Amino acid sequence: MRKLERIGPYLLVRPSLQAIWQPRLIDSDWQRADGVYERGADEDGGRWRFSHKVNREFEVLFGNLQFHIKLTNFGHMGLFAEQLDNWNWMRDAIRARMKHTNDRNLYVLNLFGYTGGSTLACSQAGAHCVHLDAARGVVDWARKNAQLSGLTDRPIRWLVDDAVKFVKREERRGHTYQAIILDPPSFGRGPKGEVFKIEDDLAPLLQACRSLLADDALFVLYSCHTPGFTPITVRNQLDIVVGGRGGAVEAGEMTIPEQQPNAARARLLPSGVYARWLAAT
Repeated sequence: MRKLERIGPYLLVRPSLQAIWQPRLIDSDWQRADGVYERGADEDGGRWRFSHKVNREFEVLFGNLQFHIKLTNFGHMGLFAEQLDNWNWMRDAIRARMKHTNDRNLYVLNLFGYTGGSTLACSQAGAHCVHLDAARGVVDWARKNAQLSGLTDRPIRWLVDDAVKFVKREERRGHTYQAIILDPPSFGRGPKGEVFKIEDDLAPLLQACRSLLADDALFVLYSCHTPGFTPITVRNQLDIVVGGRGGAVEAGEMTIPEQQPNAARARLLPSGVYARWLAAT
C-alpha cells in the first residue's frame, strides 16, 4: 500500500493506506524513485532512503500557490494535493461574493491551518484571514509559503494557539467570521500540551464554531483524514455548525488522480473526506 508521486524534481514513494489495488506501473518504474519513505515502528516517525542526491527542502508551484517542501522524518511534506478542489471552490465563492456585494471585508478563520494552503487560497481571492495552528514551526512554514506566493502584504493574522481555547475565547468576545475552515487531526497537542482527541473534542468545537458564524456567512469547509470518517459522517457533523441555515451542503471524498495519458482511465486515490456548506446567493 504505497504511492509513487512526482513532487517538484523528484520521484518519491510514500505509504498510502487506501491504495489497495494492483499498481499499473511495473517494478522498474517504482525503482526509479529518488526516495522511499518507510514508517517506523513507534511514534518517532520513520526514515527516508534516497537512491540519488536529493535536497530535502525545495519549492514547488501547485494550485497557483508556491510551497516550501520539506521531506520530514514523519513523511509529511507540507503539501496536501487532495485539497486542490477545495481551494478552487473557496476562491470562486469569495470572488463571487465580493463581485456581487462589492464588500472587501470578508473574514475567514482557518483552524488547524498547518502549512497554509487554504489560508493562501482565500487570501488570493481577497479575504482577510486568521490562520491558526498549535505548532509554531508550521505557522512559520505557512508564513514562508505566503512569502513565496507573493502574499506577504495581505491581511493575514498568524496565530500559534490551541484551536478549542481560541474558538471559545472568540465566542465570549462575540467575534464572528464569514467563513470557517477546519481540518482537525485524529489526535493533537496544543502549544501548552493541551490534548485534542477528535472523538471527544470535535463536537464541542463545532458547536462553538456555530456561534462564530456571522449572519452573512458565506461558507464552511470541514475536511478530515481520520480513518473511519465517511462523507456521510462529516456531512452530519457539519450540520452542528450550519443546521437551519439556507444554502447548499455537499460532501464527498478528497482524491488525487493518477497521471495517465488517457484521463478517462485515471484512477482516483482516496485521501480523506470533506463536507462544505455554501450560502444561498
